[in-house]
Amino acid sequence: MTRPLRLLLAASLAALVAAANPAAAASPAVSPAPKAAAKVGPKASGKAADNRVMIFFDNDFLGPGQSNIQSMIPLLRDPRVNLLGVGVVTGDAWMTEETAHLLRFLEIAGRPDVPVYKGSPMPLLRTQAEMANWEARFGRIPFKGAWNAPRPGRTYHPDEPDLVPPLPEGAPTIKPRHEGAVEALVAAVHAHPGQVTIVAAGPLTNIALALRVAPDIAQLAKEIVIEPGKLDTAFARTTSNTDYSTDFNFLFDPEAAHIVLTAPWKAITLVGNVSSSVRASPEVIAKIAASPSPVARYFKTYARTGQPLWDEITVALAIDRSLVTQDLTVRMDVDTMPGMHYGEPQVWPEETAPRTGVRQVHLVRAIDADRFLSGFVGQARQ
Repeated sequence: MTRPLRLLLAASLAALVAAANPAAAASPAVSPAPKAAAKVGPKASGKAADNRVMIFFDNDFLGPGQSNIQSMIPLLRDPRVNLLGVGVVTGDAWMTEETAHLLRFLEIAGRPDVPVYKGSPMPLLRTQAEMANWEARFGRIPFKGAWNAPRPGRTYHPDEPDLVPPLPEGAPTIKPRHEGAVEALVAAVHAHPGQVTIVAAGPLTNIALALRVAPDIAQLAKEIVIEPGKLDTAFARTTSNTDYSTDFNFLFDPEAAHIVLTAPWKAITLVGNVSSSVRASPEVIAKIAASPSPVARYFKTYARTGQPLWDEITVALAIDRSLVTQDLTVRMDVDTMPGMHYGEPQVWPEETAPRTGVRQVHLVRAIDADRFLSGFVGQARQ
């Protein structure tokens, strides 16, 4: 399939999915939004509330624990945050199961008021069968998220997207909102023009669909902060943990990544390789576990030792940009052509970049890891 045809198909499919709004369809698992939604974010009044960072967070919440769920901790505990809503997208696991894990964590954290919105259950174009065909030609992708084969000790169910296995942490009693994630994101940006930071730490399907429904959100949002985009990781995949060096978020939905990266945002910040710079070491887990709080106990029970704090770092940088100690301005896109580089990010310096819609991206290269870790540990102990 040629690139123009693939992109045309992606755009058409996105418009159809958004028009149908399947996330808002009636379902026993979904309840209508209350007439008066509870205030979200830390309580604040007067000028202090106006200075908080407005965030709409979109992620694939594999659970329990691990980086996806743990990234909610700064959003819930940092008083500088006004969390407008959380969208869920299929990626590391199926969207329905991810939603259940997220809702249960919010109960444990004492924040059932946070609005959760179900998003896209599938990538725009990529399918499980197509990925298998790609692997047969170009080599195995070790981590395939929701499409992982069943394995001992894990709950992967690649052929049952609506299945929610028994949750180790217990089933939630709260429900997601009636509106879908795409609808909620568009509404949030329209309601607060120039103020909303969109943080996307999973596949970019929901964000791409929102751009197809309401292209103006790219100009109306304050910025978008993205956590895929790992570069030059071939050697790391050979010598280190292959799963930790593979850019799953782009690979799972390359067309969505292309749509998002080429939209006319005011600012795009990409947290790529640096998101692997700090890990959930035994020492970090022990420090958090010393607290008796429900969130600390949850972290102790379900954190994956040695896993990079990918999404936690991304959220922290969206809240406090002073944590960035080095960045680089580049032009970036994602390869959507059939072949071995399908789904990989492509970057150029300004002087050699193509003039076909690729945008400037602020690529974070280094952070104040000690200050980030100190802040995160303190928040997780609350």
